[in-house]
Amino acid sequence: MVLLLDIGNTHVHCGLGDTNRVRGRVDFPTASLLRTPTGPSAALTLRGLVGTKELTGAILCSVVPRATGPARRLVKELFGLSAQQLSHRTLTGVGIDYPRPERIGQDRLANALAAKHHFGAPVVVVDFGTAVTFDVVNVAGNYVGGIIAPGLSLMTEYLHEKTALLPLVTIREPRSVVGRSTEQAMLAGAVLGYRGLVRELLGALKRELRTPRLPVVATGGYAALIARRLPEISAVRPGLTLEGLRLLGQAT
Repeated sequence: MVLLLDIGNTHVHCGLGDTNRVRGRVDFPTASLLRTPTGPSAALTLRGLVGTKELTGAILCSVVPRATGPARRLVKELFGLSAQQLSHRTLTGVGIDYPRPERIGQDRLANALAAKHHFGAPVVVVDFGTAVTFDVVNVAGNYVGGIIAPGLSLMTEYLHEKTALLPLVTIREPRSVVGRSTEQAMLAGAVLGYRGLVRELLGALKRELRTPRLPVVATGGYAALIARRLPEISAVRPGLTLEGLRLLGQAT
């Protein structure tokens, strides 16, 4: 078993990878690494995930540089392992055709690897996290770049924080495009408007890539909600980043 850690802005997503799939996914707040590097939330979560299983290695990717060191130290302290970190230099299975590859988010490389492995090339990954990212693998099987836009929750939280009368809403499917309350109006603008944003960007990508076939894989917290009425999305894979890390572990 290989320990897998995807360190995001809000949560650290963890799992165990074997030769077939990712098992036992759990999360803990990224803040627990920043406040107390060996704090109970992170340590107890990882101990509970691993239990009595034998680990042969650990692989991580991180979009929070100041949390990376504490995570590596925690893995070393708990399991005696030096975690391998995904980067443009350690990536296998996907080529990179990008001017500054060191600036590509590590989670985006993991997503590209998993998407290409399971869906072939070309392929697009849409990751609905704090930001929504579109990552493109071209017909030659190379990561060539993507698109970054504000995440769904970021948009609604910003409206709440910057206005006097707009509430903080729980993201869910709106009842109608015409909101009969402030909350419903915000949900219509957020969810339905977001589908429009995703649809337009996917259409532009398909035209630019000049391909009749373009699988689109959605992942991240709001992937299932947005994909529900968006036929342009081929599949929803909540654990895509961890799957990319698992595949990297199998190749090294």
